[in-house]
Amino acid sequence: MARSRSSSRWRYLSFSYYLKRPKRLALLFIVFVSVSLVVWDRQTVTREHEIEISKLNEELTRLQEQLRDMKNSLSDETSKLKTKKYNQKIDDTDDDLVDKQRREKVKEAMLHAWTSYEKYAWGNDELQPISKKGVDNFGGLGATIVDSLDTLYIMGLDEQFKKARDWVANSLNFNINVDTSVFETTIRVVGGLLSAYDLSGDKIFLEKAKDIADRLLPAWDTPSGIPYNRINLASGNPHNPGWTGGESILADSGTEQLEFIALSQRTGDPKYQQKVENVIQQIHKIFPNDGLLPIYINPHTGGSSYSTVTFGAMGDSFYEYLLKVWIQGNKTEAVKHYREMWETSMEGLQSLVRKSKPSSFTYICEKTGDSLNDKMDELACFVPGMLSLGSFGYEPDKQAKIFSLATELAWTCYNFYQSTPTKLAGENYFFHMGQDMNVGTSWNILRPETVESLMYLWRFTGNKTYQEWGWNIFQAFEKNSRTESGYVGLKDVNNGDKDDTMQSFFLAETLKYLYLLFSPPSVISLDEWVFNTEAHPLRIIPRDDNGKSRKPPDRIFGRKQG
Repeated sequence: MARSRSSSRWRYLSFSYYLKRPKRLALLFIVFVSVSLVVWDRQTVTREHEIEISKLNEELTRLQEQLRDMKNSLSDETSKLKTKKYNQKIDDTDDDLVDKQRREKVKEAMLHAWTSYEKYAWGNDELQPISKKGVDNFGGLGATIVDSLDTLYIMGLDEQFKKARDWVANSLNFNINVDTSVFETTIRVVGGLLSAYDLSGDKIFLEKAKDIADRLLPAWDTPSGIPYNRINLASGNPHNPGWTGGESILADSGTEQLEFIALSQRTGDPKYQQKVENVIQQIHKIFPNDGLLPIYINPHTGGSSYSTVTFGAMGDSFYEYLLKVWIQGNKTEAVKHYREMWETSMEGLQSLVRKSKPSSFTYICEKTGDSLNDKMDELACFVPGMLSLGSFGYEPDKQAKIFSLATELAWTCYNFYQSTPTKLAGENYFFHMGQDMNVGTSWNILRPETVESLMYLWRFTGNKTYQEWGWNIFQAFEKNSRTESGYVGLKDVNNGDKDDTMQSFFLAETLKYLYLLFSPPSVISLDEWVFNTEAHPLRIIPRDDNGKSRKPPDRIFGRKQG
């Protein structure tokens, strides 16, 4: 019986059993297929699971590596932050109470000048404080607003800066039928807009700078590439003023390089840089051995005309820009020729240096042909700052000599102020035989050159004497030039008679340099910024040796004529 049941079980394993029973064969086949599918599915899931686990392990490894990198980066940033806090602590320590109080006084002066302009001359180029009305001396481009943008920003006058920014965005229009100075428009308007862009990162300033620069470009369309000095903004018709006899002015033609190179750097369009650097190439062809050029250049031939050599009106800022383009280019090989031309000119400058008697004041003569004129403009008082800025490119012995000359000239310029009853400097001075200095043209129009040089010398030496001199000059402005409706110049520094103009450069330059004179050197560091001749700071961006500017880093947050 047991054997019979066992035989019965084994029959299910016989294939013939199922052939005689088709239904059971079909059922067996279905079971077999079902089991096979289940097994295959499990194997597939297992393989996919293993692949997924492998991917997750790889992702985990990558994340662990990222975490390590972030930890290292965080450690570096923490270290930098500690250093920054430490440096800030040093600045706070150095920034003593007297400096803070004086800085606040200068800031209050700026606020007084600005609110007076805002009240009586908003949208005009400049304010007439006595008349309490606006006047358009530069074609109606709102010169005081554009000139003041960076001063407002640096001083932290945020509400005033925002109002000025909105005016630029909504009201500043360059499509106007006026003739304007290419030089003045470049240093005040193009420079002011670019500086505001570099400080704030607001692209409206860059757009406006490009607009006005495009309107100025036809001035360079001359046979030599030396630009005409005036242009109609609507028609693009360029020309030179009649009083120059058709000649172009040296300072007016060689003082657009900083602004137009900066514009090419920030827009990526090389046309601006090409126009202004061609001017230097042309001048290099006629550059004399002593580096001293007459103030008139023929725009057709590119040759210089018989005229005065001066570091004052109409010559000054050409020499300034030779040095500053070298600094702007981060002192690379591409801008080496600017430095070489500047050093040649500084050798020439030293040939013009004389000392007065009996007090041995060091001054810079003017020259016509082979004749020297013992006259020095207050405008030439930018030279001490320029020499101190450029001295660090020399070898030590030469550096000491150049810097010493800078300090001697600064002492003379300070005494331009101290020698008058009002303690404000005249426009120019004569050094007659046996007499130290005598005021020539006796007006004062709130010029900045002396305090500009004092700011540089204080930053390079830390000598507070330069701050004291600057403070004395500021107090003289407060005493003689401040009115209830802004600041005015003087018709005569001997008797204090007032004029009726608040120059836009008083806000752009004079007050800014005074503010920086009493601020820590980290405020607009000279390692990161270069000032144009209207005191508008432009961020230094390196240039490759082939002359091309590198891409600016992304922001992640800051009349020279007489």
